[in-house]
Amino acid sequence: MAFEHAGSGGLSRMVKKAVSGEGTTLMKMSGRGEVFLADTAQDIHLLYLENDAITVNGSNLLAFDAGIDWDIRRVEGVSGIMGSGLFNTALSGTGWVAIVSDGPPVLLNTADAPTFADPQAAITWASSVQTGIKTDIKMKNLIGRGSGESVQMSFAGPGWVLVQPSEGRVAAATPGGGGGAGGLLGNLTG
Repeated sequence: MAFEHAGSGGLSRMVKKAVSGEGTTLMKMSGRGEVFLADTAQDIHLLYLENDAITVNGSNLLAFDAGIDWDIRRVEGVSGIMGSGLFNTALSGTGWVAIVSDGPPVLLNTADAPTFADPQAAITWASSVQTGIKTDIKMKNLIGRGSGESVQMSFAGPGWVLVQPSEGRVAAATPGGGGGAGGLLGNLTG
């Protein structure tokens, strides 16, 4: 097997990664053989896309086949609420996608009723789902008496969302620097 840096896939994607903080460093693997991938003992889930599309939280994306195209997209309805917006990785095409979760995820059907999840817990969803942000900011939240769940992602319409049972792994503090927060908002605030 040969491993090489895959780059960002063009100037447009490079700018989106730099501005949004979304996405991970990509590596291209080629050759014949078996490759075993892992990320801090998280659960790995394989999804097969057949001329289909999904959206993935970049920190939950482990690998994808060469037949899958990717781009960074902003969550709908976010820019007025958060300065930089909320960004995720959109995948489309035919092939395998490997995602990770911090524990066994739950598959929620978004067609039955509007569905809400913590932005850091929602790891992937169908491209047919309409997303947005719901806020519940009250005075008690500002003085430390709130639940801490003031910002939620909303999912509506036919489709599904896969939610992990945590808000993602917290990166350990590094010498000389602060720790980082994982998930969707971690890259925007860290």
